[in-house]
This record gives sequence, C-alpha cells and structure tokens, in this order.
Amino acid sequence: MSEMAAAPGRRLRWLLLPLVPLLLLLAGFVAFVARALDPPPPPGGRSEAIVVLTGGSERVAMGFRLLAEGRADRMLISGAHPEAGLAEIAAAAGLDPAPFAGRVTIGHAAATTRGNAAETAAWLRAEPARSLRVVTAGYHMPRAMLELRRALPGVELLPHPVPSAALRAPGALWRPRIWGLLSGEYGRYLLARAGLSALAPPRREAREG
Repeated sequence: MSEMAAAPGRRLRWLLLPLVPLLLLLAGFVAFVARALDPPPPPGGRSEAIVVLTGGSERVAMGFRLLAEGRADRMLISGAHPEAGLAEIAAAAGLDPAPFAGRVTIGHAAATTRGNAAETAAWLRAEPARSLRVVTAGYHMPRAMLELRRALPGVELLPHPVPSAALRAPGALWRPRIWGLLSGEYGRYLLARAGLSALAPPRREAREG
C-alpha cells in the first residue's frame, strides 16, 4: 500500500525534473537583471591603465574623465569605428583631444567582447600593466570580465560599470527592446561562461541611448 501511495509522488518528481534547469535559468536571469539595473560601485584608487569597451558615448566620456582625474596613465578605446580617431572620439564626448594626445590608443579591430579582450591583451603585451580598469555598461560587465580574465591572466581587473542611459530612461522596463537587450546579453554571458563565445553571432556591442 505504501509503495502504491509513493508512486504518484515519484511520478510527480520525474515530471517536475525537466523544469529545474528552466527555473535555474530564470533565477539567474533575475539576478543578472538586478545587477544590470543597480551595478555595484566601482573601486577607488588608481590603476596602471584603462580600457573602454565601446558601445555608448557614456562609456567613452567616463574613460576620458578617469584619465583626466589621474586615475591611470594611459587608456585603450577598444572596438572603435574604423574611421574614428582620437579627435573624432573626443569631440563626440564634448572634449578637447589635446590633453589626451599620446595617452590614448584607439583600437579598431574588435567587433565582439571576445575581440575586445584579444585587442586589449595585444595592447598590454606591447606596454605591460599589472592593473587595468575596465569601463563598460553595467549589463555588459559580467561578460566583459569573463573574457578579459581569460585573455589577461595575472592582470588585476577593476570593473568600472557605467549606468546605461537606455536602462535609466523612464518606463524602460516596459519596452520590449530593453528586454531583448537584457535577454540577449544574458544568453551571450552564459555562452561565455561555457567557453562558447564563438557560437554567438559576431557583432559590435549594442549602442546605448
């Protein structure tokens, strides 16, 4: 009798078992969104270098601000438009490029986060640094840190998340485009964690705004 009574419970567990991975994915996505909406504050102090992963003007402006404050001696802007130089990028951020001449390298090769990591590693091979401040959007930071850690073992990485203008806009969470951005980034983050970044379609990071 006890075995007959236990049978429905066992069947229910087997029926619910396939839902466990989906629930774990959902819980992970909720945590990912919460972190994207409210990223932790960046660490203070200096680093030897800064890298800005392009995708929004706010990221570039933050990099220039940190450089102007003396938070690092030099900076790489990775994944810039092929035709953009320091003058054009500084002007777009509303800044005079003159104070940054000789301190900023413009990287044009990267079209993906994995490419950003490779471009940054090549830059640091030419001019080594022991610490690197990473400037990108809060929602992009988890994947960026994964790829950079793989490419730069032994380098101290300091995450400096920039709040996304798109996520801060009034009513942002009611917009399907925002959920498409977040879910797409979460999927790419999971691929990066699994070491399968190459399976993601190559593209430059989504522009913010």
